[in-house]
Amino acid sequence: MALFGSSKKAPSIQKVRPTVVRTQNVAKEIFSLAKSYDIKPELLDFNLLEVQTYTRLNEDGKESEWEEAKIGDECEICKEELLLNPNFQIKQTYEIEIYSKNDLSDPYKELKTAVGANATKCKVYLSIAQGSKVQYNARLENDMLDIINRKKVRAGILIDIFDEMMPSFISKFVARVRIAEMLEIEKSETHLIAEGIEPTATQDDELILHFEKKQNELDENERINYAERGFIKNVKEGELLIEYIKPKMGKPGRNCRGEFLQPKDPVVKNEPKFSVDESIKVVEDENSIKYYAKENGYIAFENNTYLIKNEVDVGEISFKTTGSIQSGVDSDVNISVKEADAIKDAVGTGMIVEVTEIEIEGNVGSNAKVFAKKATVGGQTHKTALVKADELDINVHKGKAIGDKVHVTRLEHGEIEAQYASVTQAVGGNIRAKEIEIEICASHVKATASRKIEIHKLLGSENIFTIDPLLSRDAKNSLEENEEQIKELKVEIRELKKDIKKYTQFIKDGMKAFLEIKKRLLHYQKNGVKMPESFVKKYKQFQNMQDKLKVLKEDYQIKQEKLNLLTTRTASFQDNIFDARIINKDKWIGYNELHFKLVDPPVDIVYKPLEGSQEQVFGLVEINEGEYVIRPLNEEVE
Repeated sequence: MALFGSSKKAPSIQKVRPTVVRTQNVAKEIFSLAKSYDIKPELLDFNLLEVQTYTRLNEDGKESEWEEAKIGDECEICKEELLLNPNFQIKQTYEIEIYSKNDLSDPYKELKTAVGANATKCKVYLSIAQGSKVQYNARLENDMLDIINRKKVRAGILIDIFDEMMPSFISKFVARVRIAEMLEIEKSETHLIAEGIEPTATQDDELILHFEKKQNELDENERINYAERGFIKNVKEGELLIEYIKPKMGKPGRNCRGEFLQPKDPVVKNEPKFSVDESIKVVEDENSIKYYAKENGYIAFENNTYLIKNEVDVGEISFKTTGSIQSGVDSDVNISVKEADAIKDAVGTGMIVEVTEIEIEGNVGSNAKVFAKKATVGGQTHKTALVKADELDINVHKGKAIGDKVHVTRLEHGEIEAQYASVTQAVGGNIRAKEIEIEICASHVKATASRKIEIHKLLGSENIFTIDPLLSRDAKNSLEENEEQIKELKVEIRELKKDIKKYTQFIKDGMKAFLEIKKRLLHYQKNGVKMPESFVKKYKQFQNMQDKLKVLKEDYQIKQEKLNLLTTRTASFQDNIFDARIINKDKWIGYNELHFKLVDPPVDIVYKPLEGSQEQVFGLVEINEGEYVIRPLNEEVE
């Protein structure tokens, strides 16, 4: 029986007797020796004693004998023609001495390096870790070559082949260490130390439907707009629609392990099996076949044929059926929407339609937006709907209509903005246009024009008819900008007047003294006497004041002319107001107001026609300078 507990000693690391072997796989030999000693492979290192390179060229399917090759300045086996021969083979045999690693005696233990390669092993890199340190010594250049070659051998990378850049890299690195004496790597570095022949990848065939990809683009918030599902795939003239990438065999290569890299055969499964009509141009070269649009419109696929069309008929445009259709007003796409049921929407809630021409037989729903060059609405527009077109015709309008030439059969409290607006019957609403024509005007209509308002039959009251020269936003913004410039110029001119007055007085007060100084300076100059510095200084000061006054007067003249021009321009904004007319071809009923808005001064002149009066034509008249009134004019109407 033991009186005391036994104590265990820490196991000592077994030393490996230096072992010399010849091998083609250094990593495998190190692993096998470590296993036989029951130690980790990381505890072993090796010296590279000799490298032998062997090659052979197999012909006619027969393997030939391996022959030792010499590697040097004129390396026969380094020629690309030979390296890209699939029957050419390379291997290396290494004589190494394996021994137990001793970090304490390693002068490069703080130089942390690793060898890595890309996927094909055609490019090999040496990585030097951040914080690595190395001190200069006379053997550093040879030692660096040995360190790198041993790491390459472990990784199965051939030595002295594909690595012509190594001497240059090592030379530059050693130079850095020599200058620093003790070099510390501040940032991780990666250096190319071997480069084989990179293969070119094989190109499988591919069919790209560019017109499909365009429809699936995300919005600015990177979200899919489910309301726009590409019912119409609009295209532009010259646009690339379809592209077939032809299959192409890749080119072989050889990596830094000496392995021949044979490219795979291309996969062919997307050859075009469709045809196109004359609306699509086909351009073919050795790499691809490209299909271009020869005209605007939308692309369609019928009877295995792609073609570009312009006309499309749909029952309705809604979230459930087509989604929004945004082909553009310049797309040459024309749509006919057939839904005519009075209780249904032909263009559904929230839909956006943007085409060149559109004919809607039915209604335009809430928050719907229609944009076109020419549009017709056979039903009615919801009060929150927007229809915008150069030429626009609406049956019953409750929403907002914008265009150059707008006709509405029945206006029911809707809005119209146009160059020329004609309304068959107006029952409330707001109309803004250069010229307005209303066949039958009921009550609560606000009509504002810059040239003419004409009513054929007046059946109601509480209407306001206004002539406003600043009807358009552009004119209003231009006037505001003009007035702001006038305001700034008046301030600048006022300050200039003060400065001119000040300098004029200075010159007037000092003129007598200046002439006396000038007379004396001429006398000194004539007699060759040096002029007193104080006289010269005062003379120059007076001259500078004269020059300053001249500049001020010139600046004043320029600004005054600009002010006159801007003032004239402001007056021009209302030049045509005296030619503008409000015409009622019927007698006046109830309470109505006529307005003429002056620009300068900004005054709203109001006239209230007497009920029952038959005065037809009204205009603005200046009765005295700056005094204006609206009066009935003795002008005949057609």
